Amino acid sequence: MNAVGACGLQLYNFGQTVSLVFFTDTWKPDSFYDRVRENAGLGLHTLVLLDIKVKEQSEENLARFVGFLLFPGLQLPDLSGDDRGRKIYEPPRYMSIPQAVSQLLEIESLRAENVLSPKTTLAIALSRVGGDAGDQRIVCGTLEELSQQPQEAFGEPLHSLVIVGKRLHHLEVEYAEAYAVCKEVWRGVAKEEYGCTLD
Repeated sequence: MNAVGACGLQLYNFGQTVSLVFFTDTWKPDSFYDRVRENAGLGLHTLVLLDIKVKEQSEENLARFVGFLLFPGLQLPDLSGDDRGRKIYEPPRYMSIPQAVSQLLEIESLRAENVLSPKTTLAIALSRVGGDAGDQRIVCGTLEELSQQPQEAFGEPLHSLVIVGKRLHHLEVEYAEAYAVCKEVWRGVAKEEYGCTLD
């Protein structure tokens, strides 16, 4: 987790780390929001680890497999040839930064606690930090700016997101500015909303 320091934020200004999972139509867990709110209340940054789905079975295949195990003699409809009783895995999926921002803002709209704002919450997208410097990608901006960037802007997965806390120091602003989508917006929000004194 120390690799997140590559973005220029001071590690001792980080609060609790949270995980953000892929939402489904029927499952949208929001317990992460409580930690984000607590961190924000203390002015601390929040590291958000984005979900990955690797070696996951489809709901249909999982139901067929469980049915086969529970009722071995039961004739289940053969939907996929010779795959009866064999686990079939979905292709890997990695949560993108725009999807993460969308889910964060969706929960903010449901909770309406004014913790996150598309135009005035600063965030830093991270990709492959701690590895080969050529693969590492850092992109800074407001949540709105990050949500509007093409997927290619964030590099290859795995991705993480840092929600910037209000204890933001002017040196952190200046360092991260090199990675900003728009330097003027980054500095303006840091000054007006975060209270940073900048030259």
